[in-house]
Amino acid sequence: MAVPHGPAGVGKARRRMREQLRMSGVSDSAIDDAVLILSELLSNACRHGRPLDDAPIGDGDVRAGWRVDDRGRLTVEVTDGGGPTRPVPSTPSVTAKGGRGLNIITALAEEWGTRDGACGELTVWALLSAGHRREDFAERITAPPVSALAGLDFTEALGALDDLA
Repeated sequence: MAVPHGPAGVGKARRRMREQLRMSGVSDSAIDDAVLILSELLSNACRHGRPLDDAPIGDGDVRAGWRVDDRGRLTVEVTDGGGPTRPVPSTPSVTAKGGRGLNIITALAEEWGTRDGACGELTVWALLSAGHRREDFAERITAPPVSALAGLDFTEALGALDDLA
């Protein structure tokens, strides 16, 4: 489906995906994961990629698609006009406002990757099971303990709260 290059079409794409996958018998947890992956891929396409067909930024479209194969695997993909960089997971700081999208996709999907088109297009795809969430999902998204984060010391702040009680 064509999705406007910008935030306007993301909600429509998510609703359509949810409806179609539900009608196809995909499990609710897999639908939730697929919708989150679609959101992240569309956000990345709008932030880092150009619209298709050399349209001006904000005026063109990107392409979103999903399908369930005969083995019960769900593929989600988004195609944009390419960009100045390649998709690579980053290591954002704890306070960063972005940069976690591909890490979320890595945690939810069995695998993900990219495919180049003939006209400079870039497709980013993710593959997940249509039947259930990955067994090791919680282990893959667990945040590091606060003690592992340099420069964060809550001892004084918590002590001050105790003094107020």
